[in-house]
Amino acid sequence: MPRPVSYNLIQKPLEADLSMAELPEGNMGEGFFATSLSKVVGLARKNSIWPLPFATSCCGIEFMATMGSHYDLSRFGSERVGFSPRQCDLLMVMGTIAKKMGPVVKQVYLQMAEPRWVIAVGACASSGGIFDTYSVLQGIDQVIPVDVYVPGCPPRPEAIIDGVMRIQDLVEKESIRRRNSDQYRALLESYGIQ
Repeated sequence: MPRPVSYNLIQKPLEADLSMAELPEGNMGEGFFATSLSKVVGLARKNSIWPLPFATSCCGIEFMATMGSHYDLSRFGSERVGFSPRQCDLLMVMGTIAKKMGPVVKQVYLQMAEPRWVIAVGACASSGGIFDTYSVLQGIDQVIPVDVYVPGCPPRPEAIIDGVMRIQDLVEKESIRRRNSDQYRALLESYGIQ
């Protein structure tokens, strides 16, 4: 005779089970909520990042583990990994970048639509790592601007998730007019980007 199984032995209120997104700053009243457009756009962008992995070595394997079911990067709004730069807004450079690959990384960056962000994952993408040679780029920040550096050789999946969360914080707080500012234009011109 099968043993009876009972579920939900401890009844919890529904609100305790749901994790709610934090509301942006604003004025709330009965039946309305008013805030600035920049905060609404930041909240939407934060939770819908489309990463473009540019993996050349072992950091790419760690990224694959991060996307797997055990770590599940999709919990943070990065479900859709794209391989077309025109559809993505987060460039994740992972692994050793040879100097011959520098122009390719820059071209991929330029093909991405604004606003775009960059994560340098691992020691090689951040600073050249152990490869202090004539043929290896000593950090991708020599060819494109980098927003977040993830340390490690290779970094653990938790570190990659932390890097994505830092990008989300940056995206949420960024003004929608920042990309039109003189400082941003000067930054791009320092990399030879018009």
